[in-house]
Amino acid sequence: MCAATTTKDVAGEFPVELTAKDFKGLVEPDWCPGCGDFGVLNALQKACAELNIPPHEIVTVSGIGCSSNFPGYFNSYGMHTLHGRSLAVATGVKMANHELTVIVTGGDGDGYGIGGNHFTHTARRNVDLTYIVMNNQIYGLTTGQVSPTSRQGMKTKSTPFGSVERPVNPITAAIMNGATFVARGFSGHSKHLIELMQKAIQHKGFALIDIFSPCVTYNHDNDYPFFRERIKKLEDEGHDPSDWKSACEKALMWDDTIYTGLFLQIKDAPTLDQQEPVLEDGGPLARHPLGLSKEQAERIFKRMM
Repeated sequence: MCAATTTKDVAGEFPVELTAKDFKGLVEPDWCPGCGDFGVLNALQKACAELNIPPHEIVTVSGIGCSSNFPGYFNSYGMHTLHGRSLAVATGVKMANHELTVIVTGGDGDGYGIGGNHFTHTARRNVDLTYIVMNNQIYGLTTGQVSPTSRQGMKTKSTPFGSVERPVNPITAAIMNGATFVARGFSGHSKHLIELMQKAIQHKGFALIDIFSPCVTYNHDNDYPFFRERIKKLEDEGHDPSDWKSACEKALMWDDTIYTGLFLQIKDAPTLDQQEPVLEDGGPLARHPLGLSKEQAERIFKRMM
């Protein structure tokens, strides 16, 4: 568990205006030079600073993988959890204290492979959190095996003759599963990515941002030039994020044109915490009285410690 550190001014108050440096973790990233995840980290630091959310009001949760080391590099409360289980843990965090800003970070293998089941059910429950997936279309931490988003025919350490599997489409999957905010970004387009992150964090409901984050070490098929030649922003095309059919059609495009931007946003859909009767009164569950005597609570704590 990573705890947030706070920066105070001479008056002892949290500063009114935050900067990206306020979200810099105590640990330096150990990603390969040129990794797309650096761009994602920098973008989230700037997005949170511009939204002026104090670090102690944010929780970052991750699974396992190169990108899942993220909570150690980002100044907030954080948890580095089990492979594919980050969304389940993050749901527990949000339901325990729904006033917190909960951000989940991970990769395509962690999120769409091992964690595919949780991805489906977190989306349909419309849990109010932001899910940032650094999609490099490869298993990087384990040195280059095919992932759920690797293209068909891709040669990797685990598919030396080419992958025979069709890749999953996380955008259409999220839409079909009931996500209320579905977007795609590119780590090489920082300004656009910051804007998407801000919108996702401010959105009330489950928000997915699938981010092309090139792995410069193990994936030489989908590199920076590959995306720069093909990417077009939905915002430049006049796409309407309330148009479900258009969102699906544009998400399926993968050839000379690949779209980034906000595909779909459904506003005012009830979230899981809004529908849970126990949270109707008394604020966050974490602040509710335990209903135990002091002696009972002490016995429980003693047994657990």
